Amino acid sequence: MIYTYYTDVRCFENDMLFQEKLNTLSPYRQQKIALLRNRKDKNRSLGAGLLLNHGLAAFGIQERIAEYEVGEWGKPALKYHPEISFSLSHSGDYAICSIGDKPVGNDIERVKAGRLRVADRFFAKEELRWLYGAAKEEERTLRMFRIWTMKESFLKVTGRGMSLSLDEFAICMDEKSQRARVRHSFDEKYYYMREYREIDGYCAAVCCQESGDIAYDMIPVESV
Repeated sequence: MIYTYYTDVRCFENDMLFQEKLNTLSPYRQQKIALLRNRKDKNRSLGAGLLLNHGLAAFGIQERIAEYEVGEWGKPALKYHPEISFSLSHSGDYAICSIGDKPVGNDIERVKAGRLRVADRFFAKEELRWLYGAAKEEERTLRMFRIWTMKESFLKVTGRGMSLSLDEFAICMDEKSQRARVRHSFDEKYYYMREYREIDGYCAAVCCQESGDIAYDMIPVESV
């Protein structure tokens, strides 16, 4: 089963709390955070690392002693626990972590107006057709971010990231059920999407090979 956790990272503006929580993470995660220049980026990365530690606790593992390895395309994994898959993402004031026993990818984005040019540049024809099928610009913007998070989550679950060309796949929405499927030529597998709207003003998505393995709700974690 794939579970997704989320947390508000604004509490880490407190320097003392930030350092206290940072010290609980692995050298690998600490180094990644140290390389970030912007404090808000550091807070988000810290939140993601703490959520990973929270998720790993269910497997009896502490993140601070975990060892990592990086795949050919840059996707991190736990070196001695190939049976565990995870994906981290953050945007705005929130970080999320999806973790479980199946390959998984996730993404969260804060919905912002004025981003439709991104869709015009990178989206497939069927994605643009569904996006511009909305009558109001507000709904078009929301659809843009829904597709974007699903595209990102698919890129992550493949392990290829942005090395996989965006024209090699497309998110296809079913108008009646509002469920998504992925048209792709990456492999012969079928990928499932689940969207989350627990956080007002944000879109989030998780991608996995089996729909029944994705938990229905995101789980809030107030204290990490």
